[in-house]
Amino acid sequence: MTDAFQQILDNARDASIVLAQTSTTVKNHSLEAIARGLASNSDHIVAANRVDVDRARAEGMADGLLDRLELTPARVAGLAHAVRDIVALPDPIGEVLGGSTLPNGLHLTQVRVPFGVVGAIYEARPNVTVDLAAILIKSGNVAVLRGGSAAEETNTVLVEVIGSALESCGLPRTVVQTIDPFGRDGATRLMNARGFVDVLVPRGSASLISAVVHDSSVPVIETGAGVVHIFLDASAELDMSSDIVHNSKTQRVGVCNALETLLVHRDSAPRLIPDILRRLTESGVTIHADDATRVIFPDAHPATSKDWGHEYLSLDLAVKIVDSLQDAIEHIGVYSTHHTDAIITNNMANAEKFVAEVDSAVVMVNASTRFTDGGEFGLGAEVGISTQKLHARGPMGLRELTSSKWIVRGNGQWRE
Repeated sequence: MTDAFQQILDNARDASIVLAQTSTTVKNHSLEAIARGLASNSDHIVAANRVDVDRARAEGMADGLLDRLELTPARVAGLAHAVRDIVALPDPIGEVLGGSTLPNGLHLTQVRVPFGVVGAIYEARPNVTVDLAAILIKSGNVAVLRGGSAAEETNTVLVEVIGSALESCGLPRTVVQTIDPFGRDGATRLMNARGFVDVLVPRGSASLISAVVHDSSVPVIETGAGVVHIFLDASAELDMSSDIVHNSKTQRVGVCNALETLLVHRDSAPRLIPDILRRLTESGVTIHADDATRVIFPDAHPATSKDWGHEYLSLDLAVKIVDSLQDAIEHIGVYSTHHTDAIITNNMANAEKFVAEVDSAVVMVNASTRFTDGGEFGLGAEVGISTQKLHARGPMGLRELTSSKWIVRGNGQWRE
């Protein structure tokens, strides 16, 4: 007898066959229905979310994670808007990637196709439930979601809203399913559902991602933690540096593209550090600095070895003075998670050296790290920022959620 968990996997596989043959028009209509459903059920969603947030706060969840967990009416409206943004994006399915006609008359065509069934494991981020559902539907993929116990009340309502919208457009509600009721055992079974789940995408803490990568028998697209660096070069201007650093750290702290470590060239440190760090502390940021920085800015807390390579996800920032551009690159090479790293400089030769030698998914010159985002890149909602090098790297939009297949058409050819 098929158990309840296996039934979800079987339903997902069946739904993937239906969705792979669904027209762009129907997929777009279903996304519009989801957007309307989010708007009309906003009060219900926020009420369920309040239960999750209150419980998480009582259990001592950090402020940065609480920020990720919370859905306000404005954020629900933002989710609906993001779904509609995906409607406007080109459908990648069926796109011809290449092809040729061989001398024997065989006609070859390589076309873009969905993965099929995509599993996702994430935590305390109910917005991801909507983002994943929408981008997977548009790219022709079925979703099996493990959103974690912290957001279980919210995710239950969101999946119900999405399922009702899908059914109203003639699609199976099993296009998007949650395995949250199965708890950690469900996550383990999802990681080992090879043959039923085609790809697994983890989003969350470094420990969660590491566990999925190492324990899964299903192919994983790794989305990395964000130990994000900015290096202020010797030629960096104060106003630009201050604005970019402040935005990168404080605009939203509980996200993977928020600044965690600031590196400052020794030659520019006396000129830049006092004003930049004072502005940050006035915004509530706690500075953890090396000895050289504390000489210039005595109000900083002493940094320890644990501060380098630490993803705070809070109003904390590690600061270190380095002797050269090369020292900054080497520090980033040791401690970066290869997510996003940036340089602020007026020396374009140094900028090009930084771009060439820093091995991260996104490398920025004179811009806030907060721009590392699928929506900001014009890709629509994303499933994460891939920090690996195979298949996809950086923001994973619609095209990154597809594979390809070759279609060969002949008229009776056989191989000698």
